[in-house]
Amino acid sequence: MGNSGSLLFLLILSLVSAMLSWYVFQALRTILAQWDNPTARTSISIAYWLLSTLYIVLIVLSFMTIFRTGKIAGYPQMGINLFLTVTVTQVTIIVFLLGEDFVRGIQGTVNYLTGNLSPSERYIPQRRKFISQIALIAASIPFSGFVYGVFKGKYNFKVFRETIYFEDLPEAFDGFTITQLSDIHAGSFKDITAVRKGIDLAKQQRSDLVVFTGDLINVAADEVSPFIDAFKDIKAPYGQFSILGNHDYGDYTQWPTPEDKVKNFDQLKSSHAKMGFRLMLDEHVTIKKDGEHLQLLGVENWGVGFKSKGDLEKALRGVNKNDFKILLSHDPTHWDAVAKTHPSNIHLTLSGHTHGMQIGLETPIGRWSPAKYRYPHWAGLAEQAGRYLYVNRGFGFHAFAGRVGIWPEITVITLKKKLA
Repeated sequence: MGNSGSLLFLLILSLVSAMLSWYVFQALRTILAQWDNPTARTSISIAYWLLSTLYIVLIVLSFMTIFRTGKIAGYPQMGINLFLTVTVTQVTIIVFLLGEDFVRGIQGTVNYLTGNLSPSERYIPQRRKFISQIALIAASIPFSGFVYGVFKGKYNFKVFRETIYFEDLPEAFDGFTITQLSDIHAGSFKDITAVRKGIDLAKQQRSDLVVFTGDLINVAADEVSPFIDAFKDIKAPYGQFSILGNHDYGDYTQWPTPEDKVKNFDQLKSSHAKMGFRLMLDEHVTIKKDGEHLQLLGVENWGVGFKSKGDLEKALRGVNKNDFKILLSHDPTHWDAVAKTHPSNIHLTLSGHTHGMQIGLETPIGRWSPAKYRYPHWAGLAEQAGRYLYVNRGFGFHAFAGRVGIWPEITVITLKKKLA
């Protein structure tokens, strides 16, 4: 983003934040109007606006730092956490106020048209205290959720299990299990003890195969160095395999020289080996069991709107069209655009990338995340014509240092042969 674009963004951000703060103040003022102590009313109002001003200054400084450095870490990341927490809380309050204002507007219109009010009466009724109180109580729910998400939710690791049936699965692989990790984003981690709990949970699954589907880091290869010893404890009888994600190429920062960027990328690739994972770069590996086999394909990042470097055709060279195939591809848009209709019949694609936006709701009766407006398939299992996609919600987090309702995921997939 250029300087003029950055300044325009910061100006709009400031104005919108100020308007939201002003609207929320209407609820506070309605409640304070019932207080008998004018000094307390004035003091609380002044404190509210001082805090609101400080909040706007902090988020503007945070975004300025992000634009200048290209990195989201330290206080800029705290600024993003604060911005999301406060904005969602404010919007919740404003939804109630807008509803009341709509009703007040109708009442005012009726009063004006009928002319039944005395000169001392208001055309538009005053705000009702109980609506403002309900708005503040309702807003405490998302506020508490975001506070939990920032301090605890981002390490609230969950195991998601799926059993997928295939008619042409080789008999030897009936019941074969795969643990999938994705989007570690090691540069965001601060609590090694909490990370180890997630790693231990992955180890406890004792799957036949372990795969990692990209975004090991945020920007720099050395981000993962403190965690290599922990991740290399993850082992599986049929091996550990990994691919690259869009963040792994070092494209989201400025490097002193092109050589520094290349050096960083080489270090990143070697980190996979140190962790005990075979990094797959547009290639395939034959997984053999009891005289039968399946093909594991791994491609570099390919995504709509992101780096599209992955070469699926190269990964398929030497693979029989009738072989059972599992594709590791970081971005699920690769499945939508290519894999699900590829003539070679790719049975299962494992992806990540979306994180489910780290914010949303998942219940037995339905689920929602802002990710749905960007990705047709943003979490979990999808199927078309017998070809499957699984989108992992991510092990780590990025930008927003928290998770609200979309918990960090360890996926366990069981392959089963469908009986004729």
